[in-house]
Amino acid sequence: MRYIILPVLFLVVAGASCGGGGGSAPRTSKRVGALPEPPPFVPGTEMVVNGRRVNVEWPVVLWSDRVLLRDGKPPFNAYSTTCRDREGDYPADVATRPSKSPDDLLRYGSREPTRLAKAAAAKVRSGGWTDATLRDQVIQFVMHYDVLGSSTRCFRGLHDNRGLSVHFMVDLDGTIYQTMDVRDRAFHAGDNNDVSVGVEIASIGAVSTPKLLQAWYEPDGVGVRHQFPSHIDFGKLQRRDAIPRPARVALQRGTIHGREWYQYDFTQEQYEALFHLGGALCREFPKIRARCPRGPDGRVLATSLPEKDRRTFEGLVGHWHVSPAKYDPGPAFDWDIVLEGIRTYLQRRPVR
Repeated sequence: MRYIILPVLFLVVAGASCGGGGGSAPRTSKRVGALPEPPPFVPGTEMVVNGRRVNVEWPVVLWSDRVLLRDGKPPFNAYSTTCRDREGDYPADVATRPSKSPDDLLRYGSREPTRLAKAAAAKVRSGGWTDATLRDQVIQFVMHYDVLGSSTRCFRGLHDNRGLSVHFMVDLDGTIYQTMDVRDRAFHAGDNNDVSVGVEIASIGAVSTPKLLQAWYEPDGVGVRHQFPSHIDFGKLQRRDAIPRPARVALQRGTIHGREWYQYDFTQEQYEALFHLGGALCREFPKIRARCPRGPDGRVLATSLPEKDRRTFEGLVGHWHVSPAKYDPGPAFDWDIVLEGIRTYLQRRPVR
């Protein structure tokens, strides 16, 4: 199956399909005392790299945007030292770093310039990153699925509860959320944090038996769509018109680390977002090459990279490629389609 790259259409639909400013519903739908939905938030199309705005040509919500999202809360901010979904500081009993030191409330850090020569590394430590030194340092784009089903739940789980972070999240409707500058070190991939950028793609993930997915997906006469249990707060998608469906209807099956897994595909909108986000990152960081780990047979490597290669491979990697204990982004992730989409992006916007 091929995915069509629609760099402009998504943004137009996201803005136009949501209706006018506020309260433009047909007269017959109004109820006494009912409040209209707030006007649609139309995000920008830029990510932030070392303090610079870089056009991704796809909807991006920045942590610094001074707006309220559809859930009435501010964007996802990895720099915050308070919880987004409850009042007060992080609860000491669930945070990974539960001491009272202010530094231990941080969900991010500074990249250690491990790939730079001694003199260049010293300059970074004393004066910060330049665009050139950052391009020498960042060589990987790490794919995760969030196992929680939405970017709202992902941020709550990572930031509020686990003391972790990730640079980007891609929700079911394709909206990209950037939670921190790419310059900074996110806590998402262990020993690879200093050399990588991470993205969490909303998905309930892969399971050992298909029956475990029945509560999360349902047939609806058109195909299969995501089903959200009513007792769980998934947050609200920014695209009011979005009906999240797996890009491929059939349940996908594959083997990772020698174990068989089942998973429904990511949505079409999420793939489109990855074409743009991945392409923009590859353009900004030429050492993130449009490739992924493959075995001698040319297939995507279904195990971790050899330990000596985990922090030196240049390109896109799954979390499983750099950690033997991980299985994301799972067997449904279509590596060839993503890489094809990124290469198409780069053909129109050549690498520096």
